[in-house]
Amino acid sequence: MASWFYASEGKQQGPFPEGQFRDLIAQGVVRSDTLVWTEGMAGWQKAAEIPGLLGGGAPPMIPGGGPPMMGAGGYGGAASGGSLAVDFGILEFTWRTLVLAIGSCFIIPVPWLFVWYTKWIVPCVKVPGRPNLSFTGSAMTLVPWFFGFIVLAIALGFVGSQLLSNLLFIVQIVLYWLLIKWMIANLASNGQPLGLSFTGSVWAYIGWNLLFAISIITIIGWAWVAAAQLRWFCRSIEGTRREIVFKGSGLDILWRGIVAAILSSLIIPIPWVYRWIMNWFASQTELAPRGSA
Repeated sequence: MASWFYASEGKQQGPFPEGQFRDLIAQGVVRSDTLVWTEGMAGWQKAAEIPGLLGGGAPPMIPGGGPPMMGAGGYGGAASGGSLAVDFGILEFTWRTLVLAIGSCFIIPVPWLFVWYTKWIVPCVKVPGRPNLSFTGSAMTLVPWFFGFIVLAIALGFVGSQLLSNLLFIVQIVLYWLLIKWMIANLASNGQPLGLSFTGSVWAYIGWNLLFAISIITIIGWAWVAAAQLRWFCRSIEGTRREIVFKGSGLDILWRGIVAAILSSLIIPIPWVYRWIMNWFASQTELAPRGSA
């Protein structure tokens, strides 16, 4: 059953189940000139422009999605794309990060702390057309992976084989790949799953990480590898009507990385540096109509 939104005094109202939305129309709350939106529409439209909506017939059947953001630029502007943004308070970031770091030293709480932290940071990311972003994953999903890896690492530590140590490194990369797939699959907007998936292969992910590790010896080459890997990462996210495009260059990443390293060595500026870096990466990540990239 479709959910509907309508605009009132510049603010988004909803979601409303179809039956309740019909009542709003009958009560005159939603009129012919009211801007409305339902799943799958490219942007906000006047109610009178939606076939069958005001006449009492069946509304159009269209695929799922989330409402376009409503801002100063107009109701439908975000539907065609735009850059991501990140917004969080420095104090909140600082105390949450300290709790995560200190708690992780005890090993056992790591899955729960990671999910707790992710549930906080994800809504800080503002995505055009996807209001109220959230993370719905459960820590219990991570428990077998995490503690299985810990047991394996301890066992290999007793063996002391270089070959097995290299194998452990590969296993760790595979676990990060599984973590990425799990996180993306558990993103939601307005409480509704986005239906996203990460389709990059595990072999490609391993290859990118090995290439990045090798590029470190070039001193500066890692930045260009990082930019290329981010573009691959964005292309590998499916389930959205728009393409996710990373536009930052290796040079952009390099000089920001150097500045971040220098400032972070002073300890105090770390929260501000982290927010600055996150904001830049978000601003370079855009949603674009498919085929336009």
